[in-house]
Amino acid sequence: MTQKELEKYLWGAATQLRGTIDAGDYKQYIFPLLFFKRICDVYDEEFENALTESDDDIEYAAFAEHHHFVVPKGSHWNDVRETTVNVGVALQDAMRNIEKANPDTLYGIFGDASWTNKNRLSDETLINLVEHYSQHKLSLGNIPDDKLGNAYEYLIKEFADDSGHTAAEFYTNRTVVTLMTKIMDPQPGESVYDPTCGSGGLLLNCALHLKSEGKEYRTLKLYGQEINLITSAIARMNMFMHGIEEFSIIRGDTLANPAFLHNDELKKFNVILANPPYSIKAWDQKGFTNDPYGRNLWGVPPQGCADYAFEQHIHKSMNELNGRCVQLWPHGILFRDSEKKMRKKMIQEDTVDCIIALGKNLFYNSSMESALLIRRTNKEEKRKGKILFINAFEEVKDEKTISYLLDHHIEKIFQAYKNYKDVEGFARVIDVDDVMKNNGSLLVTNYVKSSRITDNDILAFDEVYSDWSDCSSNLKSSMNELFKSLD
Repeated sequence: MTQKELEKYLWGAATQLRGTIDAGDYKQYIFPLLFFKRICDVYDEEFENALTESDDDIEYAAFAEHHHFVVPKGSHWNDVRETTVNVGVALQDAMRNIEKANPDTLYGIFGDASWTNKNRLSDETLINLVEHYSQHKLSLGNIPDDKLGNAYEYLIKEFADDSGHTAAEFYTNRTVVTLMTKIMDPQPGESVYDPTCGSGGLLLNCALHLKSEGKEYRTLKLYGQEINLITSAIARMNMFMHGIEEFSIIRGDTLANPAFLHNDELKKFNVILANPPYSIKAWDQKGFTNDPYGRNLWGVPPQGCADYAFEQHIHKSMNELNGRCVQLWPHGILFRDSEKKMRKKMIQEDTVDCIIALGKNLFYNSSMESALLIRRTNKEEKRKGKILFINAFEEVKDEKTISYLLDHHIEKIFQAYKNYKDVEGFARVIDVDDVMKNNGSLLVTNYVKSSRITDNDILAFDEVYSDWSDCSSNLKSSMNELFKSLD
């Protein structure tokens, strides 16, 4: 199959669920089913290869060391395919048995979808789904990792498009991810962390970035935490689908129970990339007030907005020598009064490297504008005591519901960051002292004039204001004349 044929084939299963379940729930059924099929087809392929290698020694071919994953007897795709009654039970049992047989790698990876609820998924619907995926072999020989991985990413995006109200949980605009990865420039052997990893796109892209440059990507150490069960499972499947096996993605609440610790402190990482959930209200502010890991070093954020709780968690998780991080945030974190004291303390530490204001519609199901906050624990000499502001509002391909950065947008922004110098109307390097004098505001338009506000706009505003003023005067005169007449 070509890449497009593969994508059409994989998406075809989701179309069979239309009208049966909500579009936002497709992912918790389709991804596990696809991964189950892939595991079984690869197992069969490895079995055949081992048979050939051993002159048809069946016992030898069944040894676990010849397989990526163990598929227990009775839990193969073909066993489920032969089932015609209570198909959901057969599917659920097979998936659980595979998880138990591979506890170190696959525990909990199939999520907790309700396969046995016949009101949602009848035997007929499940049989149709199984038969749909049975049309093609998803072995490594037929569909290599990179091809299936790309198709998997395509599915993630399609699910996001189809169910915008839940998309932000597990999908970050991939063109923004590319920019974030280029700026972070992960190197072989480094550790990469995403504290709110969603479906793992930011982590995965770091490995793929190295791979595309011909560097050793398999030595990259990937760590992620995700609060949502099905989304964390999707992230793990995403890694395996791309042929990435060295990673640790753990389900859990990063603020309440951080997963990665070392000597009773937060583990330190070379690179951190994140698109945290913004302005969440349901978080344990009280626990953060007495945080055992010292993450409240700048202060305790308000209950109604945990943004700076995540930012401080990231700060405490950065390697002291070469730690660097990039977060995708809405603009509020750059200027809100309620967080001014914390923001000023962050700026005073001289870890803020660059702020990049991006265009609108880069968040799913929201037209809000976003910004990249880039920080480093150990800036190079020419960047110390300075912050680069880049106004990239116009560097965007604006679509109806979701916008993208094209390659030339990414390159222009990246080069401005790399060069770290003034570019007329686009980038400015500002002393930290001057930022502090400006009330600690990191809003880019305070330092780089927005290209959306031109001299013509100002002239037009002056003209409208003048007209409004004249009309007000005329109205006042008319009212006075009216009152005189009434008298």
